[in-house]
Amino acid sequence: MMNYIWAGMLLVSVIVAACTGRLDATMQEGMRAANDAVMTVFGFAGIMCMWTGLMKIAEAGGMIHALCKLAKPLARRLFPDVAPESPAMGAIMLNITANLLGMGNAATPLGLKAMTELDKLNSGRPWASNAMCMFVVLNNASLQIIPSTIIAIRSAAGSAAPFEVMLPIWLTSVCACVAGIGMTLALQGRRPTAYKRRPGK
Repeated sequence: MMNYIWAGMLLVSVIVAACTGRLDATMQEGMRAANDAVMTVFGFAGIMCMWTGLMKIAEAGGMIHALCKLAKPLARRLFPDVAPESPAMGAIMLNITANLLGMGNAATPLGLKAMTELDKLNSGRPWASNAMCMFVVLNNASLQIIPSTIIAIRSAAGSAAPFEVMLPIWLTSVCACVAGIGMTLALQGRRPTAYKRRPGK
């Protein structure tokens, strides 16, 4: 669907530019923007490599496992239906910790692993379990100690103070996380709407 949307936007812009006599200017601006995008990506890649390296050092030094241990009591309260020794709980803790440290690339496969394990615990039900909903909320709240991606983008764009967004990001992400957890806990007592199988299934 997104491919059709982008193709439609490009087609409309070219038609409008041609009708208004600005086709040459539009093509020149497109080439300039493409060049700027490539240069931004190169600057962004270097900064991200630095942050990823620092996070790998933290991982090798045991920082991630230490954070996992600190967060276990809270995780047991948020995921009471998941056994502490379950592979799902281990994947959840690693995913949350990786997100806290801004390691998005490492958090993604861990998140997929956690959801797969949670689906196994869901006993084949056609709706998401309480644990699955809570995990999705925590992931989308995107609580981070070090918002490395935003910092890298701001640095690549030439910001004079790329770290000044950290406090607003902490405040907004904490508020989103608390609100999401509160709503999820409030709705956990409700039964899902009866699932009707389609004919032939």
